[in-house]
Amino acid sequence: MEKKTLTTSWGAPVDNNQNSLTAGPRGPILLQDLHLIDKLAKFDRERIPERVVHAKGAGAHGYLEVTHDVTKFTKAKFLNAVGKRTPLFLRFSTVAGELGAADTARDPRGFAIKFYTEEGNYDMVGNNTPVFFIKDPIKFPDFIHSQKRNPQTHLSDPEAVWDFWAHSPEALHQITILFSDRGTPDGYRHMNGYSSHTYKWVNEKGEVHYVKYHFKTDQGIKNFTAQQADALKSKDLDYATRDLFDNIAKGNFPSWTWYVQLIPEKAGEAYKYDIFDVTKVVPHADYPLIPVGKLVLNKNPENYFAETEQSAFAPTHLVPGIEPSVDKMLQGRLFSYPDTHRHRLGANYDQIPINCPYRARVAHYQRDGPATVNGNFGSAPVYEPNTLGGPVEDPTKKQAPFVVTG
Repeated sequence: MEKKTLTTSWGAPVDNNQNSLTAGPRGPILLQDLHLIDKLAKFDRERIPERVVHAKGAGAHGYLEVTHDVTKFTKAKFLNAVGKRTPLFLRFSTVAGELGAADTARDPRGFAIKFYTEEGNYDMVGNNTPVFFIKDPIKFPDFIHSQKRNPQTHLSDPEAVWDFWAHSPEALHQITILFSDRGTPDGYRHMNGYSSHTYKWVNEKGEVHYVKYHFKTDQGIKNFTAQQADALKSKDLDYATRDLFDNIAKGNFPSWTWYVQLIPEKAGEAYKYDIFDVTKVVPHADYPLIPVGKLVLNKNPENYFAETEQSAFAPTHLVPGIEPSVDKMLQGRLFSYPDTHRHRLGANYDQIPINCPYRARVAHYQRDGPATVNGNFGSAPVYEPNTLGGPVEDPTKKQAPFVVTG
């Protein structure tokens, strides 16, 4: 009797002796192929939540060089000597748009700097405008909801945008800026940056000056008209990202001159305007700009996701000599910024290399959790106070609660 070769419906031979499919060039894929499973599982988890605001952006490495003596105003060590350089990472962004939005959309622009100082990281989280739409943080979620997509149609909703603004008269100052050509800057190199908020600078004597930051572009201000910005949307959604990367790659390093407005503590609290209201500016005629230093971007990221997308800025990342003020919006951001990083990147977001302070030793008792990669700063002790030589509290450093003694 002739022996028949059994095949599957797709033509693969069946091994009668083993009673299984023969794995040949077109044979089956098995779950024991661990390399395949691992690759697919990793691919399934590649995406992380995008930022709720400032989702799309571009960043670069650079440095700050101090050009003027400001030691009588602040004891921050990275500003204590003319000629001193501090490395930094700067991320630009649009505000309301998603990751795939057009770079030339009419929108404010984020201007966030992470200074890697010898006392730890200092973050300046600002915009390209000196004011903002609202001054009460409880309105911020409502404001952003009004700028995002309609919850039913998932379409852009201009009616919601203007409905919110029409009932928020304090937004008018920012609206007049946004709907001028300043609302459509020509890339990121040709716009200024501002702290918008009022902060405190404290010197070695404990004297306080209120401070506002101004980063003036050395490339000169350039904006698009509405027609130019709209035309670019159909040609290059990533215009600003491309412009920044290409110029740095060519050695055309963009720079900004850092100025500050400094207001003595008592004068600031008695000033004719509320200097803690982020919808207002302080006229230069009353408090002129004082130069601090030069900010230069001279190196592109090696990997966009690892550096730009995972960079996490927060106004809580401070150093001695720089403190928050009672600005209501700033106080709200002190909570919201690090909290959104814990949601988006995890509880140990500060252990991601781009967020690590690499010019200062980190010493605290926070431990464990997902993605702990810093060795938990060694072995015991894991509590404070202790008699085992662990870091102890230094009451003179308000923003650095634990320092290494000895």
